[in-house]
Amino acid sequence: MSGFISLLGWSFLPQFVTGWLQSVYYSLTIRAGSPRPQPGSPRYVTHRRTIHALVVVAYLLYTLYEADYDLRRQGNFYSDLGLPSLAAEDKEIKSRFRRLATIHHPDKAGSSGDATADRFIHLKLASETLLDSAARFAYDRFGPEITAWRHASTVRDYVARGVFQSTLPHYGVAAVFLYGFGLLGYLNWGRYWRWVLLASLCVFECHVVTRPHHPAVLTALNAAVTPLTGRAPYLPFQLITVVRKASIALYIAFNQLGPTFEYWFRSVGGGGPPDDVGEETLLRGLEQLDSMVQGLQSDTVRLFDREMAPFADDPDALGKVRTKVKDWLVQNTIRADPMVRDAVGNSVRRRRTDPAAGDDGN
Repeated sequence: MSGFISLLGWSFLPQFVTGWLQSVYYSLTIRAGSPRPQPGSPRYVTHRRTIHALVVVAYLLYTLYEADYDLRRQGNFYSDLGLPSLAAEDKEIKSRFRRLATIHHPDKAGSSGDATADRFIHLKLASETLLDSAARFAYDRFGPEITAWRHASTVRDYVARGVFQSTLPHYGVAAVFLYGFGLLGYLNWGRYWRWVLLASLCVFECHVVTRPHHPAVLTALNAAVTPLTGRAPYLPFQLITVVRKASIALYIAFNQLGPTFEYWFRSVGGGGPPDDVGEETLLRGLEQLDSMVQGLQSDTVRLFDREMAPFADDPDALGKVRTKVKDWLVQNTIRADPMVRDAVGNSVRRRRTDPAAGDDGN
C-alpha cells in the first residue's frame, strides 16, 4: 500500500508543485502589469522544465531521507541492546542483555506490565539471534524476518532461503512491472539503462548477502556518515532497503526528467528545442487559427443574411439572387486562377500574332 501511495505521489505531486512554484516565481520576478510568458512559448517551457527538474530532484532526496528515517525509527538488534559496534563479541552481548533484563524483566514491570514484557521478549530475541553465529550472519543481511524462518540452522540454509524467497522474487517482480510499463508506453526514456540498473542491483544484492564480510562500500559509508551524524551504522539489510527504495524512485524520476534532459542537451548542442516543444507550439497556433476561421465564418454568414433580408419574402427573387451570386463566385474563382489567366493570355497573344486571312486578329 505504501508503494502504491509513493507511486501516486511521484505521478501527481511534482506536477502540482511545479505549477504552483512557477506561479510564485513569476509573481516574484515579473512586475505587476507586465506580461507573463504564455503557456507553450519557449520561455515558458524552459522555466517549467527547470522548475520541474528541481522539484523531482528534491522529492527524490526526500524519498531517501524518508527511507533512512524509517530505518532509524525502527532500529535494529544492535542498537536495541546498546551495542557500540557491529563487531561486538558474545561476552559484550550477554553483558548488555543482563543489564537491560534487570530493567525490563516482567517481574519488575509494575503498572506497564504488557509493554515491559514485550520489550523483554524483544531484547531476549535480539540477544539469542546475535549469539548464534549463523542467525547473526542472516540477520545482518536479511533483517528481522529471519527470526520467523523455521528449519534453518546453518549459514547455507539462511542464504538459500533468503536469496530464493526474498532477493530473486523482488527483482523478478520488478522486471515484470518494468516490462509491463514499457508495453503500456510508460518509462520509455532510458529504457536500456533501467534494465542495466536493475541487473546491476540484483548482482550487487546477491553479492552482499552471500559474502562472509560486509561490502567495502558499506564500510566506507559507515565510516563517513556515523561520525558526522551520530546515527547507528548501517547493516547490509538496511543498505539494501534504502537501495531498493532509491531504485524505484529513480525509475520514475528518470521518466519525468528524461524530456528535460533531452531539452537541455539539444539546447546546449545548438540543435534547438526538442520536437515536442515545436509540436506543442504548432498545435496551439493551429487551435488559434481554427478559432479565428470559425469567427470569420460566423461573421460572413451573419452579413450575408443581413444583405439577403429584403428578399426574404420573395422566393423567386431570392432564387435569382442566389443563382447570380453563385455564377459570380464561380466566374471570379475561375478568372482568379493563375493557370486559367495564363491560358487566356496565351490564347489572346496567339490570336493577335500573324492573323490568318479573313481573321480580325482580336
